[in-house]
Amino acid sequence: MASNIRAAVFDLGGVLIDWNPRYLYRKLFDGDEAGMEAFLTEVCTPAWNEEQDGGRPFADAVALLVAQHPTHAALIEAYDARWEEMLAGPIAGSVEILAALKAQRMPLYALTNWSAEKFPIARRRFDFLQWFDGIVVSGEIRLKKPDPEIFRHLLDGFGLTAGETLFIDDSEPNVAAAQAAGMTALRFRSPQALRRDLTALGLLDGPERPLEAQGIPTNP
Repeated sequence: MASNIRAAVFDLGGVLIDWNPRYLYRKLFDGDEAGMEAFLTEVCTPAWNEEQDGGRPFADAVALLVAQHPTHAALIEAYDARWEEMLAGPIAGSVEILAALKAQRMPLYALTNWSAEKFPIARRRFDFLQWFDGIVVSGEIRLKKPDPEIFRHLLDGFGLTAGETLFIDDSEPNVAAAQAAGMTALRFRSPQALRRDLTALGLLDGPERPLEAQGIPTNP
């Protein structure tokens, strides 16, 4: 195990959990990919969704957009009412890596930009969220990555030393912010690439073992 890393912090969506609004809206747009992309670019935008990650209630967010785009009211309301359909399941290869680190007794934490209203759905769906020693949910504390304050909240709240903490995220701005906070940070691109990176750091060794072989359910 790398001598200077004493804890690992994972992002969730895009790293351990496959979340994408397109999983829902492909059904609602019935094959109209261009229409779906226009809707997700111009109406239920990433910036709009990020406000829920920062603590804005979904009811307020939906009411705001319905007032602006009344012809899309049903589609906008579905973002809230059918949100769970945006969760495809766990990213199995990443969960296997998490299991390997847990087996080595590495302290594990999560730092996620996620709505406080919707995170309980993920907790019910994914048993591996119970493996973490602590989880910081942006919507609960009204701070979002890459705000430097959320990294201070993580480190101070769990008594972590930045120079001994590894951070893994699929967002380059979040990785840069973690590095600026003094953490070792890796950009997630795929489970295979992450395994190579962790092996290079001395945090993993040996061949990967499927979760089934370890007796670990992922509860998709």
